[in-house]
Amino acid sequence: MPTNHAIDPGSWCRKFPNPTTGHLLQISHEPMAASPFAAALLTVSALLLAFPVAAEIRETLIRADRRNIIPLDEFGFSHSGVLELNVSGIAFDPPASSELDLSQLGFFLSTIDAWVHVLRQLQDLDVTCALQADLVKLAFSFDRLKPPSNPAGVEVARSSSFSTTFRVSDPGQYTLVFANCLGGGLKVSMDVRSSMYNVDQLTGERSYLSAGATALPSIFFLFGLAYAALAAGWITILLRKRAAVFRIHYFMLAVLLLKAVNLLAEAEDKSYIERTGTAHGWDVLFYIFSFLKGISLFTLIVLIGTGWSFLKPYLADREKKVLMVVIPLQVVANIAQVVIDESGPYAQDWVTWKQVLLLVDVVCCCAVLFPIVWSIKNLREAARSDGKAAVNLMKLTLFRQYYVVVICYIYFTRVVVYALMTITSYQYQWTSDAAKELATLAFYVFTGYKFRPEVHNPYFAIDEEEDAAAEALKLDDEFEL
Repeated sequence: MPTNHAIDPGSWCRKFPNPTTGHLLQISHEPMAASPFAAALLTVSALLLAFPVAAEIRETLIRADRRNIIPLDEFGFSHSGVLELNVSGIAFDPPASSELDLSQLGFFLSTIDAWVHVLRQLQDLDVTCALQADLVKLAFSFDRLKPPSNPAGVEVARSSSFSTTFRVSDPGQYTLVFANCLGGGLKVSMDVRSSMYNVDQLTGERSYLSAGATALPSIFFLFGLAYAALAAGWITILLRKRAAVFRIHYFMLAVLLLKAVNLLAEAEDKSYIERTGTAHGWDVLFYIFSFLKGISLFTLIVLIGTGWSFLKPYLADREKKVLMVVIPLQVVANIAQVVIDESGPYAQDWVTWKQVLLLVDVVCCCAVLFPIVWSIKNLREAARSDGKAAVNLMKLTLFRQYYVVVICYIYFTRVVVYALMTITSYQYQWTSDAAKELATLAFYVFTGYKFRPEVHNPYFAIDEEEDAAAEALKLDDEFEL
């Protein structure tokens, strides 16, 4: 291990730190305009930096970390934003010497756009350390840890802790980052307590929610009330239509209640964070109901897709296998979500958990479509043999509609919502959550309406024009999944 911790000026023309993982990334010597890889890498870095993280008072324990860049937290500041940093237990491995240039270590705030420019400056050797860039806001550099001059000539030990308050007057979405620009594999250990908030200039009250998330408590609360109203309406329908109620209808009621409680818990969780900066247990309640809601929703889609209870009283082996795959994957997805929210981007495996969550979600979304496809196939085969053309046509129409709606719901909540979150300004971060909840509410209403208990349900009614229905079934073969 080299003993000289000074940075190699030439090394930065080949490497720069990834803002999320902190590892050095290889860069070509070619100019950036002529390097598609470099341009793509900048884009990926910016997208990784844009992943949303819960903003609150966060305590981070960094132990023997050699990463050049450690992102800690993200926050949307208004014109009166404040960052409070309390750092203790600062230690180096190997131990710091008097020749160590501590100005190469420190904390700074950076927006996504500013970070892209910093990466260009590092590649072009305009600066050799991100802390030197004029586009970032330097919160604290470790050279300020040196003790003041002592007139008596007695050597005083360097401080291993500090507290600082940094005011942000330029509004924007900032990421708090620790930079270690020293070479030689210097490992840093410290306990970091970061607190970011906006101050109401009229009342002086603090808001620990990001500027674009202050509307979320009200949004989640209103949607929670909407689902509670839907549950009350559903209970009324079940009581009025007792003769036509199946077990699946009671399960749908349970899903509605879990969704309502989950949203109310999330509203209180966000509201408590806004006032105090910490969740104080509300996050645990939110995670519990989020876990139950996720499992019950995917299970409901599978059960409806199989026609369980209202078309047949059993599940086939392959349908049971789908549930055996979906439920454990939902457990993994919820564990990944907790790790992502609670650890923050400073964790070295944070990106891995993000990828796990994305993969599991995609697999679950694909798995729930198979039972619907199987039901449509079975109904097609039955239409050719049992002679009940009108009944089968109604059932086929229903399941085809549900298949299309499930696909649209999955696409909107996974792709469109993410695109909306990416392109909208940080001040309107709440719009992506509102759009997702609106789409989910519409999906719940559609499912309830189409599969409501009805003694003379249209998709069980026999059309008197049997010949017309039979002709329609012949044309049904043209429908491709």
